[in-house]
Amino acid sequence: MSSIIVLLSKGTKAEGQRTANMICFLLYLAALGLLGGTAATNQIFTSSGEMDITSCPITYYGQKYDKVYVAFESNTFSLCFNGSYQTGIKNDCIFMSGGTADRGGFQQSEIQQVELGNFGSQAILAIRTHSGYTNLDVEADAQVDGVSVFKQTYQAAETNVGVITDVSGCRLAGVVYKTNTTVSDPTTCTSVMCDFSGVATVINDCGPMEQCQGDGSCVFKTMCTVTGSAVINIVGRVELVPDRCGYTLVGPSVIPGFKVLGVFQERRRKDVSFLERVILQLDSPNVQISLEQGGRVQLDEKVLKVNGSAQVVHGVELSRDHRGVTAQLSKSQYTVHVLFDGNTALIHMTAPSETAVQGLCGNSNTPVIQEKAAEHSAPGCGMEYAEAADSNINCNRTTDWCNLLKEAPFSACHEHIDPEPYMAACTHTLCKYPAVDGLKCQFLEAYVKACRLHSNVTVDRWTTKTSCPAVPRASCQDRFCSDNEFCGERHVGYPRCLCRAIFASKYKSANAYGEPTECTKKSASVTMANCLLEDKSIDYSFLHLNDEACKAEMDELTHMVTFKFNSSNTCGTVVMANNSQVIYKNTIMRRNLSDSGMINRQSPVLIDFSCYYAQPEIKSLVIRLKHRAVMQEMTSGEWMYNLTMKAYSDAERNNIIQPDTDIQLDQHIWVEIETEGLDEKVVVVVMDSCWATDQPSPSGALRYDLIANGCANPADQTVKVEGNGLGTSNFFSFNSFQFTGNSANVYLHCKLELCVNQSNACAPICSQGARRRRSAFAKYEDKNPALITMTWSN
Repeated sequence: MSSIIVLLSKGTKAEGQRTANMICFLLYLAALGLLGGTAATNQIFTSSGEMDITSCPITYYGQKYDKVYVAFESNTFSLCFNGSYQTGIKNDCIFMSGGTADRGGFQQSEIQQVELGNFGSQAILAIRTHSGYTNLDVEADAQVDGVSVFKQTYQAAETNVGVITDVSGCRLAGVVYKTNTTVSDPTTCTSVMCDFSGVATVINDCGPMEQCQGDGSCVFKTMCTVTGSAVINIVGRVELVPDRCGYTLVGPSVIPGFKVLGVFQERRRKDVSFLERVILQLDSPNVQISLEQGGRVQLDEKVLKVNGSAQVVHGVELSRDHRGVTAQLSKSQYTVHVLFDGNTALIHMTAPSETAVQGLCGNSNTPVIQEKAAEHSAPGCGMEYAEAADSNINCNRTTDWCNLLKEAPFSACHEHIDPEPYMAACTHTLCKYPAVDGLKCQFLEAYVKACRLHSNVTVDRWTTKTSCPAVPRASCQDRFCSDNEFCGERHVGYPRCLCRAIFASKYKSANAYGEPTECTKKSASVTMANCLLEDKSIDYSFLHLNDEACKAEMDELTHMVTFKFNSSNTCGTVVMANNSQVIYKNTIMRRNLSDSGMINRQSPVLIDFSCYYAQPEIKSLVIRLKHRAVMQEMTSGEWMYNLTMKAYSDAERNNIIQPDTDIQLDQHIWVEIETEGLDEKVVVVVMDSCWATDQPSPSGALRYDLIANGCANPADQTVKVEGNGLGTSNFFSFNSFQFTGNSANVYLHCKLELCVNQSNACAPICSQGARRRRSAFAKYEDKNPALITMTWSN
């Protein structure tokens, strides 16, 4: 033990005559007087001053000092540690002055000795007055930062023999605590214990998963977050779901007879799964409430209408707003609160005391696979896939993005919610899966929402720093996709139902849009996945068969699109035959809207589908032309010419087909169109289009195209066009056909135009993907194109 002693002594009469009541202060390290020991150093003060006590530092209420400053005024003696005492300046000081019972007026000369003793981290204050002063009260006031922490008035009888006071303690966050004391704060449910050595320790009266109620009581209050394939459980551990099955998130230990389950599905990649829906399962009654994509809520198989006004279904309170769907179940003092926005589920649990939580959200070390819920797992859901890494993903940049959760303004939540698990979940997903469909902001938003729901803390301006949407909305609200689809964005800000990767892979590998054609005795149908069509920018509502009145039907549950025809409604089906089969052929197409002056963002569509049947007797399939040849006179501006259409049975066009010539279905025939009266050096004939109808009018609803824009219909591989736009005559060939269910006539119409001959510039370009004229009619526009028709029947 060491001490600092301040001795105050009165001068003798002779000295008094010389020094006029000068007071001498003697400070020295000692083990003398009140505290015992031998002196080490000393210093005499005749006025205010300071003393270096480095060799014997004093710990004053938890703060160690190596200097002391002495000052005295009229009725006060001060001993300070942070510089000399000045009025209004915060300091650590001990003041001594006369008490309220002081009847003679306090004088510093009446104090014989003031001593500060140091015992390691503890300190004492000792005061002794001269025995001759019997009317003296002494008030000692110990201050820290200018605030009194200990004040005591001593009677003369006490100070004449000497008093010792403990001035040791602890300091924490600007508050001083006495040693060997514990101070509790019910508003924070914490206690500060100041031990004998002057070390302050904060004791949290609530458990690690409990929260203070502000009155000294604690409740179990914890949070589990499920986002992507990651489950961030109540102790902050990240569990990763490896497949597309159902799992128990919260078992019945919190509320008996009640479980929360999550079902996971893949999206754009086979090897990354996402939370698809949340199921609340109750044992009594035996029902389940499913929180689905698009904000839909189902009670077993029944869809519930849920809005902003809370409704109670079997004890579960349900509501829905722009944030998503909220479900809450309370029993006694136990509550489970679930918020699901289609991407992230926040599960908040409260109980009167710390409670064991089962499931992936719990605090056990149970392997993930053991929490699989068989009744909510589809066959084959446990199969795991490996896909090639996405070369467009930079994992270093992704990690930097996810690590924004370490920084402001997210730091406002750090004392409430640990950001590390959210960063790990973010990095795990975005290093494998493209940052589309709002996924880049999803993990940051999940952290912000978890903080607000758990601790009612708002993270300000986080969207400004990250450029995430200022008002996050639950994704794809009111857009309901089928089981084989998910809601995503083909273009930013435009959500649609997109194909899941596993579902789409079996069709994409075959370059197909859906299932093979289904043929029955009297009908045929083809079914396609709408999400595959949309992936190619094809709107099914614009599609039709050969007969424009025959459009697709969509199944509202599966979103599969079906085209069909039968014997009652043939939809323009064309019948052809070969040596052994009869072929019923139709085409799914989309009419070009450019002629109507509309812009066009739809891809061109020509999808052929056919049914093959064993051929009956050939004689029943014979057709005949109505006329040997069709002739008509034409006038176009300055040109007058004759136009003739003839059909031949051979490529050399030697054998003209007569009206009594039998033609078999699917027999290849050649049609020649020639003119008389035109000079091919000046003008040539362009066959713009040829098509068949079931009635004389060329604009009949039932139409089958052979030539369009001067080129053969790519859906009919039997059509060949030769010499088009190269002279005053040209020809084409195709396999004969008949409209299904119609034994009447077939009318073949051809539209022809004149074009001024300019170095073969009139010939159409018919390479694949480009069917157009080489140039516009620069010098002459045929304002009266020819239309010629040939008819055959069976």
